[in-house]
Amino acid sequence: MQLVVATRRSALALAQTRAFVRDLCAGNPGLSVEELQVVTTGDKIQDRPLSEIGGKGLFVKEIEEALLEGRARFAVHSMKDLPARLPPGLSIACVPERADPRDVLLVPRGHEPSLAALPKGARVGSSSMRRKLALLRARPDLAVEPLRGNIDTRLRKLEMSALEGGGYDGILLAAAGLSRLGVPIESLPPHAALSMEEMLPAVAQGILAIEARDGDDETWKALSVKAHAPTALRAAAERGVLVALEADCTVPLAAHAVVEGTRLELRAWLAEADGSRLREGSSDGTVESVEQAHALGFALGKKLAAG
Repeated sequence: MQLVVATRRSALALAQTRAFVRDLCAGNPGLSVEELQVVTTGDKIQDRPLSEIGGKGLFVKEIEEALLEGRARFAVHSMKDLPARLPPGLSIACVPERADPRDVLLVPRGHEPSLAALPKGARVGSSSMRRKLALLRARPDLAVEPLRGNIDTRLRKLEMSALEGGGYDGILLAAAGLSRLGVPIESLPPHAALSMEEMLPAVAQGILAIEARDGDDETWKALSVKAHAPTALRAAAERGVLVALEADCTVPLAAHAVVEGTRLELRAWLAEADGSRLREGSSDGTVESVEQAHALGFALGKKLAAG
């Protein structure tokens, strides 16, 4: 059997797609997968925050068109890039095991990688309103400034800041991205993962979403070997919050679920687009299906919206 996978051309997208495909083929003897590389609108525009140019869907629109047109059978996404609603005819067919969901603080060499150790008034690079609000809750004195580009570009900007003076005193990246890109630890500047208390992650951060056409039973069966049930429950709960709020990347939103057996615990917070009215909440319960996990997250999202 031969399938075609659609993926963005960024280094991270290619790395995570190829790693998933290797594992998929190992679990499906005789399967071969051809790669269709797609340039998305989000990849073309690198000089403005996503909230100004249309939001998360900019990283998936052209890929989903390839699926709907039959040019690809499945696609590998970072789930946090997916909008709350998928186009008719497409669904998340497989949720593999989650990588580290935390955010990582990186600082110039010779400095200590912790929020407490950042100098007063330090400039931290991040274009995420969620990260900005979390930073300012912990350190109101910090100056959070825009930072876009791929991981290599962001690391270079931090390095140039150290060499030339000025620039960034720190930057924030997702731990999962660093891991999946295979950046050698020894090549990184000083860094440390931030705790959940310091910075709750984005919805589904560290989770891949494998998207396919509804009714393509052959593809769904092949993908099923990589499905990870606990991660699917966590993703459903976190995306339940997102769906309840009908949120896009203009809405500062964080959510993180933990599953132990059939027990799921979910924490989330929400703010207005300008960063005001931050409210947070939590919920827990017994869940035995993704539908129950989604309902738990949906209820928490509605509670936050009402607050």
